[in-house]
Amino acid sequence: MKVVILCGGLGTRLREETEFRPKPMVNIGNRPILWHIMKVYAAYGHKEFVLALGYKGEMIKNYFCHYELMNNDVTIELGKPERLCIHHAHEENGWKITLVNTGEDTLKGARLKKIQKYVTGDTFMVTYGDGVADIDIGALLSFHKSHGKLATLTGINPASRFGELKVEGDRVGVFSEKPKNGNGFVNGGFFVLNRAMFDYLSEDDSCDFEIGALEDIARQGELMVYKHKGFWACMDTFRDMEYLNKLWAEDKAMWKIW
Repeated sequence: MKVVILCGGLGTRLREETEFRPKPMVNIGNRPILWHIMKVYAAYGHKEFVLALGYKGEMIKNYFCHYELMNNDVTIELGKPERLCIHHAHEENGWKITLVNTGEDTLKGARLKKIQKYVTGDTFMVTYGDGVADIDIGALLSFHKSHGKLATLTGINPASRFGELKVEGDRVGVFSEKPKNGNGFVNGGFFVLNRAMFDYLSEDDSCDFEIGALEDIARQGELMVYKHKGFWACMDTFRDMEYLNKLWAEDKAMWKIW
């Protein structure tokens, strides 16, 4: 099953870092947060990724195009470049990564629509390029298959500055990306979507995902919530970045399930 990661936003709240790099490339420890997210999925056997690129997307392309050289031991015979020998040592064997330029100013719905041709099968997963969790991907997929609806998002609690969900049992009754208060569940990403979700999207750069598509399917009773009660955090601000790096340095990174 393909895993789509939205990597194109400007990350304006983290301008200290994103002035120089896209937010998914901001490090936790010595690795980009994007790598950490991919490791979570890979731990459950999902190693086929589609990265929807935008702002400074060339840095993400460069990172993966040089991944083998930068993350393995290498023997080089100068003057004979054909004798370059890469001694495989990293653990990311089998990762298949499709990097797609979806536009610098494109909203998330259009980014998803633009990668449609690279998604095979009736079901795929989507998440944001700035959030980590100790989520059980297997349980998430089982939940999605059990209810037969169009989409599942991962809800976390308590709500904060993120989109609030009005939940009725396991069904999302109302999706509100800009809540007036913070008493409900938070949209934590880690979506599972049926392919029919593409019918709610367009390649128009102004097509959003949360405001529009998710609101529509919630009103139709087609959006379900997987309630994640474990660890979840995002890298939205400089303070968030410091917090995640502190957890990693102290060996308290609960998302490290690999």
